[in-house]
Amino acid sequence: MRRFKNEKYNHLASVNHQFKADAGEDNTTLTIYGDIGESWWSESTSAKDVESALKTVTSGTLTVHLNSPGGDVFDGIAIYNQLKNHSAKVIVYVDGLAASAASIIAMAADELIMNTGSMLMIHEASTFTWGTKADIKKTLNALQGIDKSIADIYMTRYQGDRSEIETLIENETWFTSSEAVELGLADKVNDVQEDDELDPEEFKNSILQKFRNKNQQTTIVAHDGNGKIVAKSILDNFKRQ
Repeated sequence: MRRFKNEKYNHLASVNHQFKADAGEDNTTLTIYGDIGESWWSESTSAKDVESALKTVTSGTLTVHLNSPGGDVFDGIAIYNQLKNHSAKVIVYVDGLAASAASIIAMAADELIMNTGSMLMIHEASTFTWGTKADIKKTLNALQGIDKSIADIYMTRYQGDRSEIETLIENETWFTSSEAVELGLADKVNDVQEDDELDPEEFKNSILQKFRNKNQQTTIVAHDGNGKIVAKSILDNFKRQ
């Protein structure tokens, strides 16, 4: 089971694996959902999968839809470089989550768009190790090197200082779609509303107008004792004298 420092994210629903490439003359759409890396049962997306798909892409634009909790950091870095080195303009949409290795892939975008409600997460590399002190030291050195490499990648977009991004990585930082844009990690939030979706404020105002019209229609015309016309509400007839 994947474990995050922030405990509330350890109960996220798993993302079903989906990898497909829909080629078009002007645009090719690549969908990457689920874990990143090699697997025995083809239930994740590897760098080899992406490499094979990109070989046939001749369109001028490559659109990537991404929803992944992450996985193998080296596959993530390899996919990042495959996208960066491709001749097509790369537009990445984060449909749900781009965490860990998936956030590295997202950085390859020429234009990175966060769909409404999506999130981006960056953190330190992690692994399991067993052996002597020398073995553990080698693993530690490797992890430190990986963290420097992924900091290099985030810094291609991040608008602040490197020391800040290094601390954000160490802290395991989760960004909302708008926060990712504010820090320069993404370009914009794709805030799309359905055409037939009624805005809550518009609905409230329509109800208010309905009642206002109804109240206006209850007004009748009456004459006072001096023959003058007086506007009067029907409800006034029922008030106690």
